[in-house]
Amino acid sequence: MNLKKRFARKNEDFRMAYTDPDLLETMCEKITSWLPELPFEYVVVCIGTDRSTGDALGPFIGTFFSELKPKHITVYGTLNEPVHATNLNSYIQHINQQHKNPYIIAVDACLGKSNSVGSLITGIGPIKPGAALNKPLPPVGDIHITGVVNVSGFMEYSILQNTRLSIVVAMAKKVVAILDQIDQQLHCNQPMPAILSSREIPQSTADI
Repeated sequence: MNLKKRFARKNEDFRMAYTDPDLLETMCEKITSWLPELPFEYVVVCIGTDRSTGDALGPFIGTFFSELKPKHITVYGTLNEPVHATNLNSYIQHINQQHKNPYIIAVDACLGKSNSVGSLITGIGPIKPGAALNKPLPPVGDIHITGVVNVSGFMEYSILQNTRLSIVVAMAKKVVAILDQIDQQLHCNQPMPAILSSREIPQSTADI
């Protein structure tokens, strides 16, 4: 997997509260503005584990999105088959073998300042999974979506373990709605690769 940015653009992050009524339209527009016009195999890698409520954001997103049966995006990382610290390298190798030059959207939970909890952050470039827990994992993604599930500080592992599940599930549903709209904007004659059909945002069919 080519982990370098495919565009010579200045890296930028964009964030919104998951409760913002304009989240779906605005964040979809931002993400689709970054997607390439050439055909790509699109892959979403949802990182995290079901053994920790805070770190389960990715697996919840992967599970909910898979249930919608996306047409043009392959999903890795669910509650039943999570992508986490011990198998991330294996999944990266598998994705390289199964997909030709994939365009990867990486999804993960993160910790932040108290006034950032509940924020969804997207940006160009990879994320570094396990950074909050000081785990040396490879960067993943051409673009990324992260959700601030709790406050950073001491004992991050304990903080993730004690994060409220309600906020994790609510944030996951919002990310799934965003991914669903992106999937609807992709079109192709075969399941892969896909191209972006329009910058207009269609109405989401996600009803989780």
